[in-house]
Amino acid sequence: MPPLAAQDLDISRLLFDLKRCAEVVNGFIGQLEADAIATQVTDGLIKTFGCVFARIWLVEPDRSALRLVASSGLSTQLNGSFARVPMGAFKVGKIAQHCIPFLSNCLPEESWVKDRDWAIANQIQGFAGLPLMVENQAIGVLAVFSVKPMDPEFLEALQMLSLSVTGALASAINHQVQTQTLKLQTVELAVTLSERLAAILGRHTLSLLGTEQPLPASIHQLVVSLATYLSPFSCNYCRLVYKANSVVFEAMLAAENAQQAVFEHPTFAGLAGLTQSLGGQLSTHHDDSRTISTIRLQLPRHSADALPSADALPLHYPLHCQETAASHPDVSPLSEREQEVIALLTQGLRDRDIAEKLYISERTVKFHTKNMLTKLGVKTRTQAVFEATKKGWIK
Repeated sequence: MPPLAAQDLDISRLLFDLKRCAEVVNGFIGQLEADAIATQVTDGLIKTFGCVFARIWLVEPDRSALRLVASSGLSTQLNGSFARVPMGAFKVGKIAQHCIPFLSNCLPEESWVKDRDWAIANQIQGFAGLPLMVENQAIGVLAVFSVKPMDPEFLEALQMLSLSVTGALASAINHQVQTQTLKLQTVELAVTLSERLAAILGRHTLSLLGTEQPLPASIHQLVVSLATYLSPFSCNYCRLVYKANSVVFEAMLAAENAQQAVFEHPTFAGLAGLTQSLGGQLSTHHDDSRTISTIRLQLPRHSADALPSADALPLHYPLHCQETAASHPDVSPLSEREQEVIALLTQGLRDRDIAEKLYISERTVKFHTKNMLTKLGVKTRTQAVFEATKKGWIK
């Protein structure tokens, strides 16, 4: 929005409006939640400037749409027809896409207005839509409606206010991302190899011998991948052994479960090849009566500097274990829909936001959440997120 010429403005009125903008800004100083900041702004515009309607949308991380996070005045609902606006759609989406402010003092006459009867019924004349921009792209849109034409002084002050709002929202979003990243990193560091194996194979089947020590990521991941591959075959007994210079993982299968295809499948061959590249050995042994088959993986506890990445692990899993093994190294008890719900919970979304993203009702979200808590053996959503993240079940 280009600044108006000084002679077009009442300087005293402008200074007065700028002072009132400062009052709105004081309302969200110190806030670290983007939604709370947005609500303080829209409430402040209604209370301080007498606007009849104010809303703020934030651009979603994938930049495909905008999510309504604050609404004050004529409606405080966040789940209406404009709760989620595709990028480039309607006036709000276009403002976010092209980063061009739009101002009108005759809203009912605008051809783009979706509900002209609503504007007429509420006697709305003024409309201001401002992109909230960071580094040449919008992170959100502020929309303000009034029953009378907007004065140029107010529009100028509104532009200045939007700069403060943008800075506060950007800081809050960055804080949220950094906090979530730190939490995930902390949880990941706290998960030991034995905990991951127990989650895959069952706690009653695993024994730990020796003091558990940190391992290079490539070796850690290889052991987990082997356990994942074997999990559908019902291991009777497994053990993880930490030696002075090596780590050993052994799994015993009943012969009826250890079919020949288990050891001849390309996945097993690929695991054996990767084991060899890491300086280890993957071997199999059958007892004399051929009732038990033992798989033994021994790996050196090398420095990770010269080791290949475990990202190259083979992807050809048997058909009956593709769903659990290919999606993630751990076997999750959650259904596909429950995994989608908990993944959105980690982003701090509310039930109505999750419902909109998954195109289901809030009641259905609550149903899946209740089942998820039962399966994970926890009481709260926070505990569920922690447990699922620790086990590696978040997609």
